Amino acid sequence: MLIITHPIMLLLVDILAWGCLHLGISWGIRQVPLAFFAAHAAWFRSFSFEKEGKFWQTYVRVARWKDRLPEGTQIDSRGFDKSRMTKRKEGAYLYQFMLETCRAELTHWLLLFAAGVFFLWNPMWAALLNCVYALLVNLPFILIQRYNRPRVRRLYHRSSAMQTSASLQEN
Repeated sequence: MLIITHPIMLLLVDILAWGCLHLGISWGIRQVPLAFFAAHAAWFRSFSFEKEGKFWQTYVRVARWKDRLPEGTQIDSRGFDKSRMTKRKEGAYLYQFMLETCRAELTHWLLLFAAGVFFLWNPMWAALLNCVYALLVNLPFILIQRYNRPRVRRLYHRSSAMQTSASLQEN
C-alpha cells in the first residue's frame, strides 16, 4: 500500500482516479445489454417502505430537484434520451426507459462502492473524504432512479393496457 502524503499530488491522483472510475464504470455498464437488466429486474424492485417511489418524494422531495442535476446524455450523447418522454409514451419506449433506470442505478451503486479503492493510496482522512464525495455525488442519482422507475412502470402498464384494449376493439 502506497500512501501519498503531498497534498497537491494526492489531489491530482484522486481527481485522475475519479475521472477514470467515472468513465470506466459508465462505459462498462453501457456495454451490458438491456436483456441483462430485464433478466435481473428483481434486483431493482422497490422495497415496501419506498411505496412505489412515493417515499422519496415525501421525505426527500425528489421531484423538486431531480431536473437540476445533469443527465448522462449531457456528457455522452450515446446514452438514452429521456427528453422524448413527453412526446412518446408507447410501450416499447417506456419499457426501455425502465431498463435504462436500472442501468443508471447500477452505474451509480458501482461508483459509490468504488470509493473503497481510495484507501489504497490515501491517508485515512482523505480516503474517508473520497467516500463522502462518492456518497454525495451518487446517492442523489440512485434516489432519482428509485423514484422514477415505479412511475415509468405505471405508465408502461397503462400504455400496455390501452394498446391491448385498442387491439381487442379492432377485432
